[in-house]
Amino acid sequence: MLKPLHIVLVLVAILVGSVVWMVTRPAPPLDPSPVIQINSGEISGGWVSEEQIVALYNGIPYAAPPVGDLRWRPPQDPLQWSGVRDGRPFGAECIQYKESLNTFVDGIVRGHGLNWFERQMAKLVLALAPEPVASEDCLFLNVRTANLNPGQLQPVMVWIHGGSHQIGSGSTDLYQANGLVDKGIVLVTINYRLGPFGYLAHPSLSAESPNSASGNYGLMDQIKALEWVEENIAAFGGDPTNVTIFGESAGAQSVSEIMASPLGDELYDKAILQSGSSTYNRIHLTEQVGDTRSAESVGQAFLSPLLPDDAIEASAAELRTLPAESILSRIPEVREFERYFLPNVDGYVLPDLIGRAIADGDALSVPILAGYNADEGTLFFPGMQTPTVLNYGPFPIDHTERMDQLERIFGSEDADTLANLYGFSPSETWDEAATDMLGDDMFGMHMRFLAKKNADAGLPTWLYLFSRTPPKKKQTLGAWHGSEIAFVFDSHIKSLGFTDADASLTDIMTTYWTNFAKTGDPNSGEVPNWPAYTAVEDTWIQLDHDIRTRTGVRKGKLDVLESNLLRRLDRPPIVETEASVDEQIGADALQP
Repeated sequence: MLKPLHIVLVLVAILVGSVVWMVTRPAPPLDPSPVIQINSGEISGGWVSEEQIVALYNGIPYAAPPVGDLRWRPPQDPLQWSGVRDGRPFGAECIQYKESLNTFVDGIVRGHGLNWFERQMAKLVLALAPEPVASEDCLFLNVRTANLNPGQLQPVMVWIHGGSHQIGSGSTDLYQANGLVDKGIVLVTINYRLGPFGYLAHPSLSAESPNSASGNYGLMDQIKALEWVEENIAAFGGDPTNVTIFGESAGAQSVSEIMASPLGDELYDKAILQSGSSTYNRIHLTEQVGDTRSAESVGQAFLSPLLPDDAIEASAAELRTLPAESILSRIPEVREFERYFLPNVDGYVLPDLIGRAIADGDALSVPILAGYNADEGTLFFPGMQTPTVLNYGPFPIDHTERMDQLERIFGSEDADTLANLYGFSPSETWDEAATDMLGDDMFGMHMRFLAKKNADAGLPTWLYLFSRTPPKKKQTLGAWHGSEIAFVFDSHIKSLGFTDADASLTDIMTTYWTNFAKTGDPNSGEVPNWPAYTAVEDTWIQLDHDIRTRTGVRKGKLDVLESNLLRRLDRPPIVETEASVDEQIGADALQP
């Protein structure tokens, strides 16, 4: 007769085996949906369900493969194909170094307050999930539509994924849901080149460019995808004259970058920015601005060890012969360089710093819905150990040295004000206060700054604070970075905690987002009124189980952080003579 312990072990084995089977078994193929003719050829898709309401068309090339001679070049027109392309599987995601993603996901699992067994099962599911195919040939997009036989075309929402411009893809499970499509939207999710493949600049690449520019390839990919939408989306029931670009984190930063680029003009009508704006970015193609090195010098330093005899000079053709695996393996050797694989001011794609373009009104032309989450810093502070991104590396341990460092960055008066507002003290409350400030410094201040400038330009603007926290009592994340995404897409991982109140909040948020995409106004009779933002009234909506409007959200804190931003934007660029590449490899002064 089996003992109780044996029975428990057998049940656990059965449960684990069931999880392994569910995670590793291939998904059944989708029933084919109608063939559609687009500019590049014919493509079929797949129905999401037996009701044949929502159809997917995945892995659609919106540009030619950026490989071989097309690596580190602007995206080219997609190649034509013959026959009918199968649009059911996703295309490859862009090649990327994923260590930071694994750390981020692990922090989410640990911070949700799951019990021991739930944590182990979550880790098992993540470990068993099949690894997506990654390639340099990755410029694909996906269309989700319920409007294949349109009486009229529906508004289009184009999602730009986050991931610090280094990781992620448009095929991530979190974006594969019907919440937006069910409310009358044609949804597009895109890939774009990442890390050094998407944003590395180099003098040799600039020299061959007709615009004397390099880097910014990932940003040009996003703009190319919007051109594809303009030319092809009507075939999927989408309205090319009513396009909203939206994204989260680096995806929202990308939205601000598109707004600041003249190449993106006329390709979108509205913008949604969830926890991200590139207001802080000071990277210039050829000039060192203060302690921010030029993008070209970083590109040289990054690639030099991969060239014969550590050569500094190499032709663009020679650079393109470097194996992708060698470029990828270089990333963990110089992690500080990741801060430079971002868009740069090159005079062509970006004429000016994005923050300055926003401040001057040059990047503002459409209605905006923007906001951030109440506890953005919880996933970042454990690794960064700093209350501000203006400090590269962890803050000192000694409290006096910490305050001295804060003063060096913000000045004596502002440092004292920040210490009082956030509650910095020599005790263990430092981490909690620094976490709060880091979230405001990375996201909150920039979102309000963008909203103020947009509203001041006379453009419709709405600002939110998302504050829903996970339901587990032992959770430590709060309203963590990225937690609003599942509420926007209705793509919840319910094992992390999901309540009836969460379902209601999801319905409200998908309604706000789709109302805005349709009309430029999130309001309708179905949801609580969301007042438009003005800098004078400073009115936000707080998105939680209890929807309410608030004025002056974290006003004192954001005011001090914003004043520092304005000083950095208003002062003329300090162009310094750069040291040699050999002297600067491994330098620490890398914070934009």
